Formats: sequence, C-alpha cells, structure tokens
Amino acid sequence: QVQLVESGGGLVQAGGSLRLSCAASGRFFGINDMRWYRQAPGKQRELVAGITNSGSTNYADSVKGRFTISRDNDKNTVYLQMNSLKPEDTAVYYCYVVIGWRVNWGRGTQVTVSS
Repeated sequence: QVQLVESGGGLVQAGGSLRLSCAASGRFFGINDMRWYRQAPGKQRELVAGITNSGSTNYADSVKGRFTISRDNDKNTVYLQMNSLKPEDTAVYYCYVVIGWRVNWGRGTQVTVSS
C-alpha cells in the first residue's frame, strides 16, 4: 500500500515563500505523473502544477512564474516551491501521485497567506 506524506504548509505573509514536499512510501515500482492540487474554501479542487516522469511540467496560469514543481525520483518525492505568495493562494494543497494505473492522493497540507 502506498502512503503519501505531505509537509511544508503553514502561515506566511503575502510576498513570502513556502516549499511543500510529498514523499511516497510503501511497496511499489515506478511513479508516473506527480501533481499538486489545491482547494480553497467554497471552491472546487484545482490543478496547480504537474510533472511527468520525464520531467515535463505544466502550471496553472495563476501560478506561472511564481511556483516551481520538481521531483526527486530517488526519494520518491515531489516538491512545490511557492514564491511571491498571494492571499488568493490560501488553500489546502494536495499531492497526487500516479503509480502504475492507480491514483494516490495525500491528505493535504494547509497554506495560509495573510495580507
């Protein structure tokens, strides 16, 4: 069984930075896509950024130029570096990891940006 452990969330002032991590553990072989989603109160969950196993990335327009997704395949970990944070970035951030054909979700980590 795969477990995803997220870390790095917290409270930060507007303009600040945070780095989220999501580490996959368990017995498995081969991680495919890794993504970060977020869900703000009263809103639908939305894709923030994704990275394939070959390193190709994509970003939501709202975070382009401010957020960077990366992965360490040796550590089975995906990161989200978030710079120039805005109050509208406040949400619960979830990691999403595809292993084989199965989608795995993390429990989420809260990011709060104060104005």
